[in-house]
Amino acid sequence: MLLTLLVSTFVTVFLAEMGDKTQLTTITLSSSTNKPLAVFIGSSIALVLATLLGVLAGGSIANLIPAFFLKLLSGIVFLLIGTNLLTQSLLSQGKNDIINDS
Repeated sequence: MLLTLLVSTFVTVFLAEMGDKTQLTTITLSSSTNKPLAVFIGSSIALVLATLLGVLAGGSIANLIPAFFLKLLSGIVFLLIGTNLLTQSLLSQGKNDIINDS
């Protein structure tokens, strides 16, 4: 039973992460630096810690906060992060255009 749960969890998380924003961010970081090992270690530790928090908080938070509110809050956080990243990218692109025009 434990092995079945382990394999099921592995397959589910592995498939969920394929093509996910985490993987795309890791690809971007790795391609923009010459330190792929540092990117691998940093992203691996971050994933392990995020998963640990999810496991520890999973059942207890769901009992205290309605699922609708959790989904709403996570959606708002993703929108804020996406807006921030898009704004930074556009500002960076604008700076690059000014430098290239000079």
